[in-house]
Amino acid sequence: MIEVLAALVIVSLGMLAVIQAVSETARNSTYLRDRTIAHWIAMNQLTLVRLAGNPPKIDKTSDEVEMADRHWRWTMEVTQSPLESVRRIEVSVRPEEADEKSSMASVTGFYGTAIGQPGTTVVMWQQSANEQGAGDKGGEQENDDGGKQDDGKKEEPPPEPEPEPEPDDGQVPPPDDGVPESTE
Repeated sequence: MIEVLAALVIVSLGMLAVIQAVSETARNSTYLRDRTIAHWIAMNQLTLVRLAGNPPKIDKTSDEVEMADRHWRWTMEVTQSPLESVRRIEVSVRPEEADEKSSMASVTGFYGTAIGQPGTTVVMWQQSANEQGAGDKGGEQENDDGGKQDDGKKEEPPPEPEPEPEPDDGQVPPPDDGVPESTE
């Protein structure tokens, strides 16, 4: 009888551990699902701002959205970066019922305008007037009428790599001195 009682205690302790592990897994999967949805909301908001066509105002805004049968609150803070034409956008998302200071997901992005010819890989970012006057002129000189003039100091593309020699098959190649071989 004592052996049966000891076996029941051991089995009940084992079942308790299994139930605890299953509940922990369920709790973690719920957290990961909520965090993924919050990240999607933040990315959606950042994409909407980038697609708007106009630069976002330097401000802090927030709104509510419903996704996956749950209400969420996103907060977006737009700040100026050191480059005048680039703005930093931080979007944080939390469940509507969560504390103001909490955040389930946070995404940082940038909005900027570039000056460059279509199809080129070199991009000149717009700079403020005081940044243009400081430091290196970047290969440009001012002329008498206040405009910019190219001084010819542009970056050159890297040189073409030399072709690799073909494997040696034991034959000596004929000399290439520009004179055609005679057939005598």
